[in-house]
Amino acid sequence: MDTLQKKVNKHLVGRTIVKVEWLSPKRTEELLGWTNQPCEIYLDNGTILTPSADDEGNDAGAIFTNIKEISVLGVFREEIK
Repeated sequence: MDTLQKKVNKHLVGRTIVKVEWLSPKRTEELLGWTNQPCEIYLDNGTILTPSADDEGNDAGAIFTNIKEISVLGVFREEIK
Protein backbone atom coordinates (compact mmCIF):
# COMPACT_ATOMS: atom_id res chain seq x y z
CA MET A 1 0.00 0.00 0.00
CA ASP A 2 2.83 2.41 0.77
CA THR A 3 4.21 1.98 -2.74
CA LEU A 4 0.79 2.64 -4.28
CA GLN A 5 0.30 5.65 -2.02
CA LYS A 6 3.67 7.08 -3.10
CA LYS A 7 2.86 6.60 -6.79
CA VAL A 8 -0.56 8.19 -6.42
CA ASN A 9 0.89 11.15 -4.52
CA LYS A 10 3.64 11.57 -7.11
CA HIS A 11 1.18 11.79 -10.00
CA LEU A 12 -1.86 13.49 -8.42
CA VAL A 13 -0.93 15.69 -5.47
CA GLY A 14 -0.59 19.34 -6.48
CA ARG A 15 -2.10 18.83 -9.93
CA THR A 16 -4.77 21.16 -11.23
CA ILE A 17 -8.09 20.00 -12.67
CA VAL A 18 -8.42 21.67 -16.06
CA LYS A 19 -11.66 20.07 -17.29
CA VAL A 20 -14.46 17.74 -16.21
CA GLU A 21 -16.83 16.31 -18.79
CA TRP A 22 -19.01 13.28 -19.31
CA LEU A 23 -18.24 10.91 -22.14
CA SER A 24 -20.84 10.65 -24.87
CA PRO A 25 -22.65 7.31 -25.20
CA LYS A 26 -20.83 6.56 -28.47
CA ARG A 27 -17.38 7.43 -27.09
CA THR A 28 -18.04 5.40 -23.93
CA GLU A 29 -18.90 2.36 -26.03
CA GLU A 30 -15.87 2.83 -28.31
CA LEU A 31 -13.34 3.37 -25.53
CA LEU A 32 -14.65 1.25 -22.70
CA GLY A 33 -17.53 -0.93 -23.90
CA TRP A 34 -19.74 0.38 -21.08
CA THR A 35 -23.46 1.19 -21.20
CA ASN A 36 -23.20 4.05 -18.66
CA GLN A 37 -21.33 7.27 -19.33
CA PRO A 38 -18.79 8.35 -16.68
CA CYS A 39 -17.38 11.79 -16.07
CA GLU A 40 -13.71 12.20 -16.82
CA ILE A 41 -11.44 14.49 -14.80
CA TYR A 42 -8.59 16.00 -16.80
CA LEU A 43 -5.46 17.20 -15.00
CA ASP A 44 -2.87 19.73 -16.11
CA ASN A 45 -0.24 17.03 -16.66
CA GLY A 46 -2.37 15.10 -19.18
CA THR A 47 -3.68 12.57 -16.65
CA ILE A 48 -7.32 11.58 -17.10
CA LEU A 49 -9.25 10.07 -14.18
CA THR A 50 -12.26 7.94 -15.14
CA PRO A 51 -14.34 6.49 -12.30
CA SER A 52 -15.25 2.82 -12.65
CA ALA A 53 -17.76 0.69 -10.76
CA ASP A 54 -14.91 -1.59 -9.69
CA ASP A 55 -11.21 -2.18 -10.21
CA GLU A 56 -11.89 -4.57 -13.07
CA GLY A 57 -13.43 -1.80 -15.19
CA ASN A 58 -16.86 -3.39 -15.47
CA ASP A 59 -18.85 -0.15 -15.83
CA ALA A 60 -18.86 3.56 -15.11
CA GLY A 61 -18.72 4.70 -11.50
CA ALA A 62 -19.91 7.67 -9.48
CA ILE A 63 -17.83 10.01 -7.33
CA PHE A 64 -19.29 11.18 -4.03
CA THR A 65 -18.31 14.62 -2.75
CA ASN A 66 -18.75 16.79 0.32
CA ILE A 67 -20.05 19.67 -1.84
CA LYS A 68 -23.59 20.60 -0.74
CA GLU A 69 -24.81 21.49 -4.25
CA ILE A 70 -23.13 18.48 -5.88
CA SER A 71 -23.19 15.51 -3.53
CA VAL A 72 -22.41 13.05 -6.31
CA LEU A 73 -20.94 13.13 -9.82
CA GLY A 74 -23.16 10.42 -11.22
CA VAL A 75 -23.21 8.40 -14.39
CA PHE A 76 -25.58 8.78 -17.33
CA ARG A 77 -27.25 6.09 -19.36
CA GLU A 78 -28.15 7.46 -22.76
CA GLU A 79 -28.74 5.56 -25.95
CA ILE A 80 -25.99 5.52 -28.56
CA LYS A 81 -27.08 7.69 -31.49
